[in-house]
Amino acid sequence: MDARPPVPVAVRRPTGRPPGSRGRRIEPWIYLVPAALVLGVMLVYPLYQLVLVSFFDYRQPQVTGAEPLEFVGWANYRALLSDPQFWEVLRNTVGFAAACVAGTLAVGGALAVLATRLTPWVRTLLFLAALGAWATPAVTGSAVWLHLFDPTLGPVNQALTWLGVGDFTGHSWTYDKWSAFALVGAQVVWCSFPFVMVTLYAGIRAIPEEVVEAARLDGASTSRIAWSVMLPMLRPAVTIVTIQSIIWDFKIFTQIYVMTGGGGIAGQNLVLNVYAYQKAFASGQYGLGSAIGVITTLLLLLITLVYLRALRRQGEVL
Repeated sequence: MDARPPVPVAVRRPTGRPPGSRGRRIEPWIYLVPAALVLGVMLVYPLYQLVLVSFFDYRQPQVTGAEPLEFVGWANYRALLSDPQFWEVLRNTVGFAAACVAGTLAVGGALAVLATRLTPWVRTLLFLAALGAWATPAVTGSAVWLHLFDPTLGPVNQALTWLGVGDFTGHSWTYDKWSAFALVGAQVVWCSFPFVMVTLYAGIRAIPEEVVEAARLDGASTSRIAWSVMLPMLRPAVTIVTIQSIIWDFKIFTQIYVMTGGGGIAGQNLVLNVYAYQKAFASGQYGLGSAIGVITTLLLLLITLVYLRALRRQGEVL
């Protein structure tokens, strides 16, 4: 028989992509479509309308249709940036939010650590009390705190006078700017710390016991273990509660409005959300109020991005 050379067979080179990889890349996006639609309806469209209205002279005559809309461009923003009251309100908002965030993280973090050292039934009572404060509506909580610190009938003034701290009979905690901010800030921390406490407690419980024991065997002190071992492992949880607290405390409205009577004497306790409400609804300047809302949103995004960037510089994987 004649020997014939073998027929070369075409070998298909691997492309580096397993079969069906393209479909697997698209599949997660398909699942995200319903959530994206909901966000588009509930968030993107109202935000678009907010930005749109901020570029118009939109007052009560325009709302009723008595006068046509007038496009004013950046006039509302220029009016805000040239108003000294706006800058005072912005300083109030940033300072108040920073104090509330720091207080919330301190109280929530301390109670989370305490909860790990309590017996189960005492820890359960602590969690029930904390969640009760968290579940209390802001209006109800503000009314309760106003009653506690009432100038004439409040038990706090009566207790301080009885203890000999001073004569607090008839003392108004909301008359002075800083005592009013301190009172509102305490109420905000009271209703916000449970979220921080529960989140950080769950994070502490998730830390492997072997890691802590290994650090103890190496001779690390309790404070060293907390700072060098536990805190780095808790940073994702700390990031979440910090960003949430910044967002919540920066756009506080109910507590300030209820406890200071709409912003305090001569507007001394105004924050951005209450200031926007006064401009938009009390004064009927909806375009100006919308501009304040846009600036507030941009500031929140900027603060969040700066915080995340600082974490990335420290080597955190987000």
